[in-house]
Amino acid sequence: MDIKFKNNKLKKYANSDSLGNRKLGPIRAKLYKARLDDLHDAESLEELRHVPGHYHELTQDRKGQWACDLDQPYRLIFVPQENPIPTDEDDKYVWIEIKGVEILEIINYHKES
Repeated sequence: MDIKFKNNKLKKYANSDSLGNRKLGPIRAKLYKARLDDLHDAESLEELRHVPGHYHELTQDRKGQWACDLDQPYRLIFVPQENPIPTDEDDKYVWIEIKGVEILEIINYHKES
């Protein structure tokens, strides 16, 4: 799958072990790189539906975004590169048609106000 980054900071964390460890901590940095490897190795988002990391769609004000677990409570947030996001006749997202993502952020969104 194709991966883009919303900002250079997230890209640098992915490409520099020392920077990632320093800014994210060694556990979160390791999980971040593992999730990016999973995304890169998958042909579509569908391949990640049932693998470790709990890849899932978000709802409410984050509808159209996906998340996967890093170290609790932090999540890696991303969106499909497809615009519009492919949907079926029931208006559900079609994961198998999502072939690229943009990494948005690493966040504990449950703590947001």
